[in-house]
Amino acid sequence: MDQSLGYLREILSGHTGQDAVGKRLYARLSKKNYPDETAFVDELTAEENDYLNNILKEAIDYSDQEKDYERSKQLNEVYELLMTY
Repeated sequence: MDQSLGYLREILSGHTGQDAVGKRLYARLSKKNYPDETAFVDELTAEENDYLNNILKEAIDYSDQEKDYERSKQLNEVYELLMTY
């Protein structure tokens, strides 16, 4: 699995209990082997895109605060793709 998507799946694992969109995205990332983040983002609905925009901002900020710059960089790659769709 692409490293960016691995980090995203980890974040989504914390969102599977409280809402259906998080659960659906987590299941998709767990079941399907995407070659890269572009392939994943291409399949998102508008609702899923908006959802990820919200949670990724928080996750990137948290990674920066924790000085986990590699994780922040990888998540930012997904976030930037979301902004172009």
